[in-house]
Amino acid sequence: MPDFAYVARDMSGQRKTGTLTANSQHDVLAQLDSMALLPVEIKVAKESAEARGKRVSGQVMANAYNQLAALLRSGVPLLRALTVMSQQASKPALKDTLEEIKLKVEEGEPLPQAMARYPRVFNEMAVNMVTAGTEGGFLEDALERVATFTEQQEDLKGRAGGALAYPVFLACVGTAVVSVLIIFFVPKFEPLFAELREQGNLPAATDMLLGFSAFLQSSWMFILGFLALAIFGLYSFLQTENGRYWLDWAKIKTPLFGRIFLNLAVARFCRVLGTLLNNGVPILRSLEIARDAAGNRILSSSIQKASENITAGEKLATPLAASGHFPSQVVEMISVAEESNSLDKVMTQIADSLERTTFRRMDVLVRLLEPMMLLLMAGIVFFIVLALMVPLLSSAGTV
Repeated sequence: MPDFAYVARDMSGQRKTGTLTANSQHDVLAQLDSMALLPVEIKVAKESAEARGKRVSGQVMANAYNQLAALLRSGVPLLRALTVMSQQASKPALKDTLEEIKLKVEEGEPLPQAMARYPRVFNEMAVNMVTAGTEGGFLEDALERVATFTEQQEDLKGRAGGALAYPVFLACVGTAVVSVLIIFFVPKFEPLFAELREQGNLPAATDMLLGFSAFLQSSWMFILGFLALAIFGLYSFLQTENGRYWLDWAKIKTPLFGRIFLNLAVARFCRVLGTLLNNGVPILRSLEIARDAAGNRILSSSIQKASENITAGEKLATPLAASGHFPSQVVEMISVAEESNSLDKVMTQIADSLERTTFRRMDVLVRLLEPMMLLLMAGIVFFIVLALMVPLLSSAGTV
């Protein structure tokens, strides 16, 4: 858990400062209230060594959850199970984390609280599901469901990355080929066209190509510097909250791929929400976690408004429909599920259906994108060759 530095005043108005360890600022407020202190300022203190721990890949964590569930289901005590897993862990980061968790559990700390100390290894969804499993007496089932969900998310990332790998490769290769042609090949024709340019017989396309090539040759340092500054500026902007919000907005508004990004975010939200509800996590807490797991701030804002409606005693489907970010069939299924009290199962079914539909659409778009990029590259190369050959053929015909 992170440390929070606070500035507060006691009942007599005296200024008090210090640090508290808590899951969130809300928990810090509760602790200060129990200490009869009025908070003035709360901020995250310097990140602890635990929070700076290395990340562990999703597939490794899925295997770890499955192994722990299998050991517990076989009757192995929790401490012994953690010892066995730490001894067999192949990743040093996971090994160190499991050893630390074992020590915390030996000291009497509950397993979910010990896991929460390592947010870079155990995400919030896993911690909350393990909490529900510990309190409800179904820890093995909760761990298996976390493992299944983690595997599904890793498969989702892998399929999306694999589908876009070849188009990105084509774009990089095409850019490199065209750059080499313009910078190194085209200038060799400059002396041949000098006389035609003086006579005013040089085609406009050829003149433009030679001018662009000369500009790249003379200003390549300026261009590289500008690109480096632009990339650095964009990267810095995307690290801010406004930048991340803009990026999430741009993702769902991108032509052709915008609907894919949005549907995948909706599918993540539905799967996390269904999994949490199925494990006994209260709906408001489930919505809070699933909102963050969606991975899109535009969508998270709509879900936040829906949570406020639920607090007021209203249904979930109505505000989701009003946001315009959820497909109508998804909203209809959620509405029926709320009436039949089967929201946990239906949300998982929605996620499965959306992922299947989205990946079919992605496959079609990627298949179309590949020939489009090849045609674009061929068109640029054809333009370069044509711009160079037409003056040569014209001059040869006049000889």
